[in-house]
This record gives sequence, structure tokens and C-alpha cells, in this order.
Amino acid sequence: MSARITMAVAVRVLTQLRRDRRTLAMLLVLPCLILTLLWWMFNGSSLGFSSLGPPLLALIPFIVMFLVTSVTTLRERSSGTLERLLAMPTGKGDFLGGYAIAFGLVATVQSALAVLLSVWFLGLDISGPVWMLVVVAVADAVLGTALGLFVSAFARTEFQAVQFMPLLVIPQILLCGLFIARDAMPRALELISDVLPLSYAVDAMTKVTTQPELGSGTWGDLAIVVCFALAALALGAATLRRRTA
Repeated sequence: MSARITMAVAVRVLTQLRRDRRTLAMLLVLPCLILTLLWWMFNGSSLGFSSLGPPLLALIPFIVMFLVTSVTTLRERSSGTLERLLAMPTGKGDFLGGYAIAFGLVATVQSALAVLLSVWFLGLDISGPVWMLVVVAVADAVLGTALGLFVSAFARTEFQAVQFMPLLVIPQILLCGLFIARDAMPRALELISDVLPLSYAVDAMTKVTTQPELGSGTWGDLAIVVCFALAALALGAATLRRRTA
């Protein structure tokens, strides 16, 4: 990998995103709109937004970044852009690294907007520091980006890329502890949830909002999420194809 080439790819992706206003709106505005809608739905209910806010701040950036990244990368390959890039000195690691940096920066802005909206305007009560909430949200979004880059290697069309959601995303949403505590699940499902990265993302968010001090458990959950993201990027580089067969 070359740092110069990787940054050039990142700048190219950011330039494309700046020109694509629909995608940019989906990345930055849609999570805030969804959070506002959910706050409105649960406003005044016994459940309350503060109990659902932390896992939602983990889930929404993850889902949005997974969808956008997988479709965008597949479009690069099907249009022949990826093949032209890899014919130059650009390597697979440079390509994926550039994408990860570009979408990571977008994820930082996206997560910061979502967290600030939730805390300052939607009344999300947190015990821990707000900056840590942003850090965990960014890690979740980067995880979605890494998984999106990984699955794009196995899809031939944009529709097929979206079809990976029931395989990789929905099971994680069901087993992450959003609907029922993980330790209250059947033992087999609890063991499965223990190897899913989104479970640790939700755990980290919950700990930040309920614990005033950042303990080793929070940092441990965050480290697991980051390790999963790095592993997905490595697998994506190993399986990336130049063009759609």
C-alpha cells in the first residue's frame, strides 16, 4: 500500500460524494430524520426514547453505511472504474483503504450529527461523556462500511448487494439485545450473539449512556468492534475482484 495513492482514492471518493447530493443527504440527513421519527413515536410512552436511543445510535449508522458502501463499491466495479484503477499502481489495499478513510470521515460527521441531535434536542439522557458516544457511533459506522466493502466482492448487481442485508445485518439486529437482553435469550442464540460485532457495538453504547465512568468493559467492546472492522477490510482486500463476471 502507498499512503499517497490511498489518500488520492479517498479524495476522489469524497469529491464524488460532494457532487452526489442524494447520497450525501442519505448519509448525513437520513439518520437524523429516523432518530427524530422514533423519538416522536415513543414520546410519552412508558418505554421512552432514552432506553432505545443508545442501541439506535449503534444500529442506524451501521445500516446506512453498509448499504451505501456496498452499492457504491459494486458500481465502481460494474462500470469498469475499479479495473482501470487497479491497472495503474493502485493496489487493492489502496482502493479499500481510500474508501474506508473517505467513508470513515463521512461516518464521523454523520455520527456527530446523530449524537448531538439525540442529546441536545431529543433529550437522550447519558451518564458518560458525549465524545465517547460519538467515538462508538463512528466505530459502528466504520464497521458497516467495512462489511459493505467486503460483501460487494460477492455481488454482481446492486440488487444482490442489498440482498446481503438479510444474511449479515438483520440477524445482528435481532440478536444484539435491542428487543430482548442477550442473557435472556435461549443459550444457543446467546452464543451466536457473542460472535456478532453489532452486539458489542450496542453494549458499548449502552454502557456509555448508563455508566458515568469509562470502564474496561466499554473500551473492550469498542476494541472488538474495531477488530471486526479491520478483519472485514482485510477479507475485502483478499476477495476484491477487478470487475463483475
